[in-house]
Amino acid sequence: MKAYLISLAAGVVVGLLYSVMDVRSPAPPTIALAGLLGMLGGEHVMPLVRTWLASGMH
Repeated sequence: MKAYLISLAAGVVVGLLYSVMDVRSPAPPTIALAGLLGMLGGEHVMPLVRTWLASGMH
């Protein structure tokens, strides 16, 4: 969890610097990031569903 918080903080700092320097971010558009978030969510949901179905079968 610590690595995620450090990564988030570093991203915020860089975003602030870009804003101060009036530079456009090279990051993908927000819609692409939303798609990536959905992909990550799907990766984590499927094992939970499989576990839930397996426990319901007993």
